[in-house]
Amino acid sequence: MIRAAIALFFTVMAVPAHAIDIQEVTSPGGIKAWLVEDHSIPFVSLSLDFKGGASLDDPKKRGAINLMTATLEEGAGKRNATEFAQAVEALGVNFSFDVGDDSLNVSMRSLTENRDEAADLLAQALSQPRFDESAVERVRAQVQAIIKSEATDPQSIAAKEMARQAWGDHPYASSTNGTAESVAKLTRKDLVAAKNRVLARDRVVVGVAGDISAEELGPLLDKILGGLPEKGTAPLPEEARLQLTGGVTVIDWDSPQTIVSFAGPGLPIDDPDYFAAYVANHILGGGGFSSRMMDEIREKRGLTYGIGTGLATGIYGQTWQGGMAGSNDTVSQAIDLIRQEWDRMAEEGVTQKELTDAKTYLTGEYPLRFDGNGKIASILAGMQLIGLPADYPNTRNEQVEAVTADDVQRVAKRLLHSDELRFVLVGRPEGIEGDAQEDARAAEDQPKDKP
Repeated sequence: MIRAAIALFFTVMAVPAHAIDIQEVTSPGGIKAWLVEDHSIPFVSLSLDFKGGASLDDPKKRGAINLMTATLEEGAGKRNATEFAQAVEALGVNFSFDVGDDSLNVSMRSLTENRDEAADLLAQALSQPRFDESAVERVRAQVQAIIKSEATDPQSIAAKEMARQAWGDHPYASSTNGTAESVAKLTRKDLVAAKNRVLARDRVVVGVAGDISAEELGPLLDKILGGLPEKGTAPLPEEARLQLTGGVTVIDWDSPQTIVSFAGPGLPIDDPDYFAAYVANHILGGGGFSSRMMDEIREKRGLTYGIGTGLATGIYGQTWQGGMAGSNDTVSQAIDLIRQEWDRMAEEGVTQKELTDAKTYLTGEYPLRFDGNGKIASILAGMQLIGLPADYPNTRNEQVEAVTADDVQRVAKRLLHSDELRFVLVGRPEGIEGDAQEDARAAEDQPKDKP
């Protein structure tokens, strides 16, 4: 399923009060990075994004890249898991390893005085992970616990079913965690193969911020990444073809409330209408209590505690989606209102006040979010991952300000059609009958032992 990382990039990225200077650095070994120097504190942050992420799983080994990623810091080189953790703690460095549908992210934060030693440890984790049996079994048990928990969580069930219907046989259609069965069968050999599919120099984009110069950064990059193979062993994923059809899927779940997930076609970040859609989404359902859906469905009628929408902008496929929860006896009314608001924006557009308020918020909040070297490094890597230019932080607000009411209505007419919305309901909604075929298929995938 699509994770929110790319979509959230646009909600957490900020524009500083002053223009930022992004330097493009190439190491002696040919590794490229974007750097923002800041020598005000003796601290440096580095963010690595390896393209493809968990979507590069061998289809027969789903969950291997996720398990591999979670085990990278469980011992490397000559150090076992305990010794590696002790070395990290002694330096006061912070590493994080995470993977989603679009990328595998590795980050490092270190004091300047310890950055070379920290880089050595990170290089070992990336190039010489041990995958010791005891560490793998411990992490495998953690992943299995997550899978088990998600199988009894209505929101996870709804999200997984929506992803399955949206993306067919593309990796987006299944959980990055894999299944209990697929994870149980993974071997150390599978983890090594998974590492070689994704951790390679041709896959990586790098963002760095803090107390380091371009001249110092180059050799550091080669130290961290030089031990990786030049090319990954799996091709990058193909574009996903959205397969959603309008309608309703009901998954029976014994609960007094129903979880509602809904989605329709989205658009990629490089689409000329992207910023118009971004502003439209804020007005429709992305702006919290200022959004139309929150006003109509919660404030005026009390049908939910909260409802929201968002542009799920994955690199390989996109949707415009949302979600809420409501009482079984009133959720049908809420769904009717969602459809009405979906169509109303396409038919009527937005008022000048709505447009002005949305643009004021979306441009005004950004300076508050662009703080800290860790965030900046992550933003720099994310920009490269999704193909944004280096001047984006300094021009982004101009693109938001340029959106007109006509732009919003044009993209709304293009994308917001309630008959194209797929609803996935997990609960016992009254007065709603789902599509029989989809309901039966969804039911087959549900655990038999419900709480």
